[in-house]
Amino acid sequence: MERIDYSYDPVTLAMPLAEMITRLIIERGRLPGADDVRKLLRELGLEELYAGRGLALHRNRYFVTLLLPREVLVVDIIPSSGELSDSVEVMAYHDRELGAFIVEILPANDLEYEGNIGLEPAIIDEKTLKLKSSPVFGHFEEEKEGLYLVIEGEAYELWKDSGKLSVCPICGGELAWKGERAYCQDCGYGVKVVRG
Repeated sequence: MERIDYSYDPVTLAMPLAEMITRLIIERGRLPGADDVRKLLRELGLEELYAGRGLALHRNRYFVTLLLPREVLVVDIIPSSGELSDSVEVMAYHDRELGAFIVEILPANDLEYEGNIGLEPAIIDEKTLKLKSSPVFGHFEEEKEGLYLVIEGEAYELWKDSGKLSVCPICGGELAWKGERAYCQDCGYGVKVVRG
């Protein structure tokens, strides 16, 4: 089993990035800065091409990312094929009205995806730094049967409590479960729960 940090599909970079940003917010009690996110992108296997004037550009064989750190932190993930309709955007911001930090993944193609990727955004209470939502973020691993979104047991329990276990967190399609693994016939990705 080989852990991969990216592949040809922007969602395979967006989901681990959103999870890492969510963890940083919970640890630090604030939005990460541009340098923090640049470091995360390098950890995920991207090469930094440019940083300055309020933006950063990273790339690998499959993607180009554009980091725009303003009041709303935005990372655009664009496939190197140039198919803008396959692009996704990871956003993190402080919603003062809700009293929460929000991390969400939005697709460029609203026809293919329904709502947020990850089922719902991460909503982190600004005072308690506890999750108020049930995001389904994780990293991807490749196995003989295909590519799997790997989520931790705690994330699975939140997802189960939300009543949306039959909804694919990647495309919004229908999941077929067998034990602690599921497969989506719409997008072809699997989901695997890892405990401990």
